[in-house]
Amino acid sequence: MMISSLFTLLKKDFKMMLSGKFFLLALGSLLLYSCYIQFVYVNLDQKAYPVFLYDPNNKISAPSKKVTEVKSLEELKKQTTEGEAIGVNAAGSKPLLIMDSSGRARIDTIRAAYALALLTDEKPPAVQEIGRNNKDMKNRREITSEFLFFELAAVGFLGIASIIFKEKHMGVIRIHGVMPISKSLFILSKLFLFLAADNLFAYLLTVINLGHLEGFGVIPAVLLQTTIMSLIMTLIGIICAIRLPDFKQFSLLYLVLAVFVTTPVFLAGQTGMTWNWIHYHPLYHLFMAMKNAYFQVTAASNIYYGVCLLIIILLFLLARKVLSQEMVKEG
Repeated sequence: MMISSLFTLLKKDFKMMLSGKFFLLALGSLLLYSCYIQFVYVNLDQKAYPVFLYDPNNKISAPSKKVTEVKSLEELKKQTTEGEAIGVNAAGSKPLLIMDSSGRARIDTIRAAYALALLTDEKPPAVQEIGRNNKDMKNRREITSEFLFFELAAVGFLGIASIIFKEKHMGVIRIHGVMPISKSLFILSKLFLFLAADNLFAYLLTVINLGHLEGFGVIPAVLLQTTIMSLIMTLIGIICAIRLPDFKQFSLLYLVLAVFVTTPVFLAGQTGMTWNWIHYHPLYHLFMAMKNAYFQVTAASNIYYGVCLLIIILLFLLARKVLSQEMVKEG
């Protein structure tokens, strides 16, 4: 009886996902992410710090081809008024740097050293290996992990909520309230389908963008982290969608999650900003675990997995309680 009920719920939820264009949106995201990684991100010429040189007396004998020479001091100042550009004024006895501060002394020091290094013909060899990866593979692992995290944290969260709101509008929850179907099965059905979809998405995104050889090497660890994130975000989505009365209020919550909750995580993980409080941010640990999985770094401890398991269990119990209350209210 229980297996039959679960199978019935799986068929119903699968049809809801089809009618809600969930798989079409997931396919669109997969194509968009992969095209960006393959044709844009990995081919970006590293021009993060454009360098401009004003040298009226030709004191710099052999500047790098990456240096753009200007004809006046006014033009030099104009080119360096904003952004990451660095100006070099070589009109005096020694070169003077002109640039807007990034707000971080370490980054400004790197920018200054980079600009001065381009003024000589003694060029250091280009970096080819970064850890165990070359530059291309390092970029692929990094951006793929970030896209997958965003897909699970924001897009997946929105997907389950849209289905729940559609079921509430159609009266599905009201019907289930009077039918002899376990509330746990109602939640498990959605968890199973979204988990399967998220793991398939993670597998395809990884293999397409890292390649078969590198992709297969990280798949077990990536799918483990995907499973943890998928279960947590799906359960949170179920709770929020059932608890909130309409999609308008949920959209505000989604905006808070996508902008104000995930943004500090990306900044801390990508730029290396050091905030002591970020270690108390739960999504930061999920983000770093996902990133470490792509770089084959075993950083997560048994405590991490124990806490994740406890959170999943508590969220499941809370989702079941919220669903029971909604069914009573609808009935």
